[in-house]
Amino acid sequence: MQAAADIDAATLTALIQLVRKHTGMAMTEKKSILLQGRLRPRLLALSLGSYRDYLHVVEKDLDEVQLFINMVTTNDTLFFRTPLVWDFFSVQFLPEWQRDHAGQTLRIWSAAAASGEEAYSIAMLCEEFRQHAADFQYQILATDISTETLAAAREGLYRGRSLDKIKASQPRLLEKYFYPHEDGRRIAAELKNRIRFAEHNLLCQLQTPARFDIVFLRNVLIYFDAQSQERIVNLVRGVMSDDARLILGESESLSRLTTPFQFEKSQIYRVDPVLA
Repeated sequence: MQAAADIDAATLTALIQLVRKHTGMAMTEKKSILLQGRLRPRLLALSLGSYRDYLHVVEKDLDEVQLFINMVTTNDTLFFRTPLVWDFFSVQFLPEWQRDHAGQTLRIWSAAAASGEEAYSIAMLCEEFRQHAADFQYQILATDISTETLAAAREGLYRGRSLDKIKASQPRLLEKYFYPHEDGRRIAAELKNRIRFAEHNLLCQLQTPARFDIVFLRNVLIYFDAQSQERIVNLVRGVMSDDARLILGESESLSRLTTPFQFEKSQIYRVDPVLA
């Protein structure tokens, strides 16, 4: 087995191209150490002598492609990450939406759901809102390109850093919506039942008859080049209602892109009424 530092330039370029082909992510040579670190365990598992050998496996084996995608995609997320987003959602968005859409079902898309913390954070706040608005109904679709993290999201078992975060920031919600487990805490079934988890590549059109009222597209555009960012955002608009909101990550902006959205406040965009 060659050492990670010995990967040759041609193989690195080919792997980066493979990442782009299967995920759309714009990875550069600066990510070589990250790439090698993520792929090395798989090389060991397959008893392969080099990254070039693994490249050939991915090119020929369709089953290996999904494993490759699972390994190279970033899935770092936390419960209630970025408080201002959750303040907007619970204090402003939910009451206003319920006022203007009485009798309807709120449809929410967590578009880069990773291991589920975002989707479950949404569900917890929706359940809290239901205590004051008994006729409020909601549905959540949570998608990701990684089947591995989706499996973890469906299981709803959390531990370590993820659990520490909600324990520090939302202890009441932790006690209310999680059950003790020998290996951490498990999400309550009432939240799981409100969420449908599904595999989806953001560079492809989502096949759904629904129109979403709010889409959380956070901390994922940063992994794509400008052209792909525009494609993703425009595809997302295609499944949103005309008065919907789009939520981005703290390091993301649409200011330099051509999109059908207008800035509302930090990280929050609304559909441009002129283009609706």
